[in-house]
Amino acid sequence: MTSGTSGGTPVRSVVRTVLGDVEPDSLGTLDYHEHLFQISPLLAGDELDDELLSGREAASLLAGGMQAMVDATPTGLGRDVEATARISASTGLAVVHTTGLHHSGHYPAGHPLLEMPAERLAETFVADVVSGFRVADGRPAAAPDGSPVRAGVVKAGIRYWSIGAFESRALEAAAATSTTTGCAVMVHLDFGSATHEVLDRLDTLGVAADRVVLAHVDRNLDPGLHLELAARGAYLGYDGPARHREAPDSAILDCLSRVVDGGGAARMLVGGDVARRSRYVAYGGMPGLEYLPKRFLPRLRERLTREDYDRVTRANGARLLALPALLACAP
Repeated sequence: MTSGTSGGTPVRSVVRTVLGDVEPDSLGTLDYHEHLFQISPLLAGDELDDELLSGREAASLLAGGMQAMVDATPTGLGRDVEATARISASTGLAVVHTTGLHHSGHYPAGHPLLEMPAERLAETFVADVVSGFRVADGRPAAAPDGSPVRAGVVKAGIRYWSIGAFESRALEAAAATSTTTGCAVMVHLDFGSATHEVLDRLDTLGVAADRVVLAHVDRNLDPGLHLELAARGAYLGYDGPARHREAPDSAILDCLSRVVDGGGAARMLVGGDVARRSRYVAYGGMPGLEYLPKRFLPRLRERLTREDYDRVTRANGARLLALPALLACAP
């Protein structure tokens, strides 16, 4: 896959995984939103912090039929990028890792990230994409073969109909990271709120909507709104399967079908966002990462043409995650 030209020469695109760069077309079926490691004060008692158990859970996702995932745990929330790389190497599941931030509620009072200027945040996030993450002791994070572990997506988060000072800095830093490296921006939306407002804010910061994925749009099952967002070029992240207290899978499937019928198939992604110890089979919970490929996607497949199903589960993710190799150059 190519991404534009440089001096008349096509620029090769890559997807940056924790084990190195791969061709976008080789990524395969994608779960666009999961967490192998995560610790947050908002999820006390639901920590994901065991490499062996998270590795088993990742293996179940692969066994269920997904070939790749995005680990959406950003900076400061207990991510373990070296362990994630080891899990990817041992299971064969491709993992694209995020840098960036969540919303302020996920960081305890006094956390240094809460007051960090956007410029400094952006410097860190750009380095995570271009050179690689650094671990707690300051050394470069290394994959099992010794290569750097790098980010392939940058994240920001907003609260319910609220973009506070911290969230504004996070969006600014994410935008700077995207415009510098070419990587996509994932935005967590509380209950699917403020979708157009986020796109407007990022647009003023130089990020086109077609480099943005709006996570959790299915917390607001409004196909008309979703088609408006798709028409702007934004990617729509559907990651609510098995959250039946919020909406049954049938409602999500109905919404997905209506957006596809309205012409939005080229802007849709699916994920599980299982995200909690109590919901991971390997940690003793349920329904696990395997729910998406084993329970939800077969029902989606019945509703879509083969071409549209391939778009939603494979092609769209490869396009979104592709970044120009010349912009995100190796150190």
